[in-house]
Amino acid sequence: MDSIYVLRGRLEELYGRNSKVYDKVLQFILAMITFVVINNHVGFMKAAASPVVSFGLAVVCTFLPLPVTVVIATALILLHMYAVTLGIFAMTAALFLVMYIFYLRLAPKMAVIVLLTPIAFFLKIPYVIPVACGLMASPGSLVAIVCGVLVCYMMEYVKKASASLEGADIKSLLSQATDYVSKVFRNKGLWVMILAFIICFFVVYALRRASMDHAWKIAVICGTIANVVVIVAGDIMLGVHTSY
Repeated sequence: MDSIYVLRGRLEELYGRNSKVYDKVLQFILAMITFVVINNHVGFMKAAASPVVSFGLAVVCTFLPLPVTVVIATALILLHMYAVTLGIFAMTAALFLVMYIFYLRLAPKMAVIVLLTPIAFFLKIPYVIPVACGLMASPGSLVAIVCGVLVCYMMEYVKKASASLEGADIKSLLSQATDYVSKVFRNKGLWVMILAFIICFFVVYALRRASMDHAWKIAVICGTIANVVVIVAGDIMLGVHTSY
């Protein structure tokens, strides 16, 4: 046990001496993974989906504040949506605008959560997000979590429906855009996931603040159980299948 504390102390000392370098390396890795995930899911514009572009954008983001990575990631998604149809691009831009209004007002310092949520979905471990936020963040982080989940489901819909969306004429743009919004927001799986994440967050948040031994461990276990129970119950009651 003593050796663990000694090792942790040395790691903290090493990080303290080179914290700026490590932070920039982590920022680069986060940006690179974010752009790769976007390009793998909605890489409709071949030029923007190039690994060279992802690398170049990640390098630029490394030397800028973290929220800039969110803005660039948004721009990259919109480029790919534009390559599908103008209607999908316009509606996605409008949805992003609404999310940014809530995000900038309620959770401006939670940029990392917005980025990590789609990555967690891509890695099939989305349940880590509400647990981690419940342990380390405030309730304001729920805004960033919901935005991240919504972005995931938007990209997932366009990825599945891209074949039927491409090549639509001008007259069908409006119906195409409204159908897009309807399909995303009427997706019962989306709301089951958001509800599960919110309940999980508050279970973890409340328990980790409790005055008891091993509060964090208990919070993680109970939050994870609550997450799974809500998703399973939601799937059964609403007749949906949450693939994540």
